[in-house]
Amino acid sequence: MRLEFLGKGGSDRNGCPSLYATDQHTFVVQGWRTSQPEVIEIPHLLTGFADPNTFIGATLTDTGRGTFTLTGRPITDPEVLGQLDLAKDESVIETAKMERTFHGATAARRPMA
Repeated sequence: MRLEFLGKGGSDRNGCPSLYATDQHTFVVQGWRTSQPEVIEIPHLLTGFADPNTFIGATLTDTGRGTFTLTGRPITDPEVLGQLDLAKDESVIETAKMERTFHGATAARRPMA
């Protein structure tokens, strides 16, 4: 899996939290480890690094501390992990990369009489 770095923020250690696009039309999200291997915590600002007209395809649960938790497939592949700089309190998951869909069009505005 090839990773394309999109952005990072929320910590001054290593590269965490960080968002990557993959060559498999998914996102790899590096964040703080939680008690569940498939759940990580990331700062709100990290979602802003998603590719234009895309979004992270996972439920984001607001913690009330300026962060979200999100669930995905834990990354265990040594080749992928070798591309990252993980601290002991960090983990990495893969999530769907969803595209924004726009339906219909806005009605044409008529000049006010």
